[in-house]
Amino acid sequence: MPREVTSFSNDTVKRIRALRDKKARRAEGLFLAEGLRIIAEARDEGRLPELIAFAPKGAEHPLAAEIIAATEATGGDAILTTPDILTKMTGKDNPQGLVAAYKQPDTNLAAIDRNKADIWFVGERIRDPGNIGTMLRTADAVGAGGLILVDDSADPFSVEAVRASMGALFTSQIALGSWKEFLPWLRSGPGQLVGTSLQTDHDYLDAPYAAPCFLLVGNESQGLPEAYEAECDLLVKIPMTGRADSLNAAVATAVTAFQIRASWRNR
Repeated sequence: MPREVTSFSNDTVKRIRALRDKKARRAEGLFLAEGLRIIAEARDEGRLPELIAFAPKGAEHPLAAEIIAATEATGGDAILTTPDILTKMTGKDNPQGLVAAYKQPDTNLAAIDRNKADIWFVGERIRDPGNIGTMLRTADAVGAGGLILVDDSADPFSVEAVRASMGALFTSQIALGSWKEFLPWLRSGPGQLVGTSLQTDHDYLDAPYAAPCFLLVGNESQGLPEAYEAECDLLVKIPMTGRADSLNAAVATAVTAFQIRASWRNR
């Protein structure tokens, strides 16, 4: 049976709340996911939480009750609590009724199997966790293998990134590393590195994409450094017809990724 927690000073309450901080996530090797949709997506991918906390209404849906029972059956901790305590745990005024803590997956580049998919996303200094979550969601939608974040990017396991991913965090691989680590890894096997850039006239609609394709998108405000562009096998540009000179990083990733996929349809 779930254990009941009704005190704001309970150690488990403090522990879950602390996971909203990157330092605590790293120390514990855990991250938070909130809401039945994301938690159910994780279950469908074979992932059950280490800990799940819920208010009475949060357990009313049969699927929620099933996941809570499965968590307990596999040795996880299930906690029945109040909406007010869930608010403290999540930092949201209107929590969704379920919050769960999951083990962080292996994020080493060595864990990536490039043969698993013919498209991979690479984000360079992506600072907005919402962009990271959206890129993961796009990776799922386009059938990409996952997202590799290089250099000083935001934490893909932050509450904001997890929420924006809409569960795609559990369907896509994630790797973290520096550019100096990524480039030798990439060149150690097959892979075309395609960079999005304003410093080219090569239209993204006419580019010769090859699989496995690693789509590299740069920092939201600065784009890719020249040295990184020089290492690309291909640079492509999305023409702008209005006043804007570039797209949001996550949008540019989506537009280009679907074009890559479309260009292979008749090959």
